[in-house]
Amino acid sequence: MTEIEIGRGKRGRRAYSFDDIAVVPSRRTRDPEEVSVSWQIDAYHFEIPVIAAPMDSVMSPTTAIALGRLGGLPVLDLEGLWTRYDDPEPLLAEIATLDPALATARMQEIYAEEIKPELITQRVKEIRDAGVTVAGALSPQRTQQFWRTVVDAGVDLFVIRGTTVSAEHVSGRAEPLNLKRFIYELDVPVVVGGAATYTAALHLMRTGAAGVLVGFGGGAAHTTWTTLGVHAPMASAIADVAAARRDYLDESGGRYVHVIADGGVGTSGDVVRAIACGADAVMLGAALARATEAPGRGLHWGPEAHHAQLPRGHRVEVGAVASLEEILFGPSRLADGTTNIVGALRRAMATTGYSDVKEFQRVEVVVAPSQRHG
Repeated sequence: MTEIEIGRGKRGRRAYSFDDIAVVPSRRTRDPEEVSVSWQIDAYHFEIPVIAAPMDSVMSPTTAIALGRLGGLPVLDLEGLWTRYDDPEPLLAEIATLDPALATARMQEIYAEEIKPELITQRVKEIRDAGVTVAGALSPQRTQQFWRTVVDAGVDLFVIRGTTVSAEHVSGRAEPLNLKRFIYELDVPVVVGGAATYTAALHLMRTGAAGVLVGFGGGAAHTTWTTLGVHAPMASAIADVAAARRDYLDESGGRYVHVIADGGVGTSGDVVRAIACGADAVMLGAALARATEAPGRGLHWGPEAHHAQLPRGHRVEVGAVASLEEILFGPSRLADGTTNIVGALRRAMATTGYSDVKEFQRVEVVVAPSQRHG
């Protein structure tokens, strides 16, 4: 990769966001109805390559069940309001009406309530009893404390999700989570992230993770770039991690680790470009928070927004534009890529002549800056 001289004492690699690239049509086209957008991770098969972000504005037990029935993979935040309060609905309603100037401080108070293990068990059972695949997420900091409760509750997949997760966390104050040993001892597939570089992703793959989340503070509700000065343009990050997947496939003798784009995937065009860059599936936050059934009531926030010491996100207004089913499958009444996301992916794959998601990862892309606005 060509490096650019930032100044005489610093060089940097050019990286690309979704807005910088475009998918190129090929010599062949297909009927959209003959295109498969399904995917599988471990023993679990899904009709659409959509995973719901574990965020309180996106997933409640009810919306998790609804998404599972529509063919996606719901992930519930197991350290969110649903595991802190018996009935968080009044608090969700309050968060939706908070003055922006007071929102962060009040959310810090609300999320100061302790996580209750019995509520983790209850929420997982509620989703499992509905007959859909159950996935729950914890941050790396909480995993040591609650993983046994989560696994005993009966999750099908376990997600360890943070702003960044490494296989080599260094701490002089506490024993860090040994991911390799932890994953080896679990009886369920583990998805870990975020990672944003080839090396970090390769190390996570070597821990035995079934999937790696790609992204670093790129979501609509994050201010990580502003607060910490850290950011990973998603098109390049996914392509780098996809290269790690390819090399690990050879290194491990055929073990395939799924690459999941997590952050900055706000429209159907972003979903298309994420898979074109090498993602097997996408984790959607703001895109699903726009559903009329979403618990955020047209607002969206992540755990970074109420961090006790250093908030790196905020509550943003995304609006309630359509039902969850319309957001995923249409019919679309908007021309901005916020509805009929799966239909748009199908059409993009058909237009470029590809029949399934893994094939579409090989589609030609070009660098085309500012095409969204130009």
